[in-house]
Amino acid sequence: MDLLMDHLSKITQLCDIDGIPEDLKRHLGAASEIVHEMIQRPRGDHLDQASRNRKERDSLFNQVYKMLTQLTRPKRILCLPHHSKGNLQDLLKHLAEDGEIVSCVSGSEQELPSKESSSGKKIQTQFGKTEDILKRFAASGEQYDMVFIDATEENPINYYNLIMNSNMLKMDGVICVQNVPANETRSREHINDEMGLRSEGMTDVINADTRVKQVVLPVEGVTILKRSPVSHVADTMGAVMDDVFRGLNGRSILERLCLDGKVAYITGGGQGIGRAFAHALGEAGAKVAVVDMALEKAEAVANELHLKGIQSVAMAADISKEEDVKRVMDTIVANWGKIDIACNNAGINMNSASEDTTMEEWDKTFSVNLRGLFMCCQAAGRIMLSQGYGKIINTASMASLIVPHPQKQLAYNTSKAGVVKLTQTLGTEWIDRGVRVNCISPGIVDTPLIHSEALKPLVTRWLADIPAGRLAQVTDLQAAVVYLASEASDYMTGHNLVIEGGQSLW
Repeated sequence: MDLLMDHLSKITQLCDIDGIPEDLKRHLGAASEIVHEMIQRPRGDHLDQASRNRKERDSLFNQVYKMLTQLTRPKRILCLPHHSKGNLQDLLKHLAEDGEIVSCVSGSEQELPSKESSSGKKIQTQFGKTEDILKRFAASGEQYDMVFIDATEENPINYYNLIMNSNMLKMDGVICVQNVPANETRSREHINDEMGLRSEGMTDVINADTRVKQVVLPVEGVTILKRSPVSHVADTMGAVMDDVFRGLNGRSILERLCLDGKVAYITGGGQGIGRAFAHALGEAGAKVAVVDMALEKAEAVANELHLKGIQSVAMAADISKEEDVKRVMDTIVANWGKIDIACNNAGINMNSASEDTTMEEWDKTFSVNLRGLFMCCQAAGRIMLSQGYGKIINTASMASLIVPHPQKQLAYNTSKAGVVKLTQTLGTEWIDRGVRVNCISPGIVDTPLIHSEALKPLVTRWLADIPAGRLAQVTDLQAAVVYLASEASDYMTGHNLVIEGGQSLW
């Protein structure tokens, strides 16, 4: 500041001659007064302001890091810069339930956060030389979803190379590098300290590394790195450059399971398996129409989806009525323009001994389980055939393969066997026109109803017949419906996907 004041004084003196614009003299005088006031201000004021600036910057960094964690939902985080105990606890809030943060720091254990556990989440502090810790992690095959590196640390380039060369960063992981200069403000002649040179060198290494792509955030000194698509990597080290390596159409397997932009409906979506299917398809990216006999149940599930940011609509319909089926299809197409995924899940079961089964019971079971399901398949299939693409997923049952016992359910068993044959027939008829038809056969699913006193003896018998030793949960079925709805299953049709804990094998 003293040096700047000296220069301004000399410039002002040189300007005190005829011909110099008055505006220039006035601005120089004002600048001199500002610098003079700053010089006269007590030094403590500068220190206080610098301290406030550091606190504000650290707070901004922490907000950015929390947001990144919330967006990426990492399971394991590696922190190379020393974060405070409070900052790490903030990151924990957005970690996966069984997540872990590993913090590599040097110093005495008394000065630093200790290992902690909270609801299955934990902070693990590693003490010692960071490079040695990383080498140990690399040797044991440790991998992380998110890594924080401070570019002003002692050996940031060595840390970065160890992480990348040892595959410590997972395929979809991200590296957050802090304290790197933005490209537009970089100037070597202004770097006059060791930390500045480290930061500059780190930036050069990142810019030259074709294995990663980077985004410089509009926050001072923060850059986010992610692995580049393999097609952009310069050194493929002799890899066979086919669809297996690059991914089919350049898409990884998880991307191929994504349902972004797809439109789906689920009948019987207001509870149980249908509700689980609605959440699964919505979480995978689809817009979801929840269809159920009871509108209030459909609305409750649609509201759940809405709270998760999933586009959804609730509809009431009785699929045993042809006019209701037509209305559902027409409404979905009117709202969203297409139907990509038809999840025909609605069904009923009325147990009775075969000799006691009435024609009314038989007809009612078949009107929903088979006739209604066929009407949905046919109506959705016509739309999909005109589109040239679609996925139909029917809910059958383990009862299509075996006769579950000791309960007696002739009409139900027979109708579900019909669902499998219907699926096989449509699957072969329509695949060459872009429509795949498959079904899922769940085992006995754990619902509140089967926990009643009347059914307890049956549950005990069922468990004895299941190799898995437990009943199915609706969550056991969710991945299957996403797979069958996605392009990853495009070569599968007419298949009955059995998910019953091995019960049909005994």
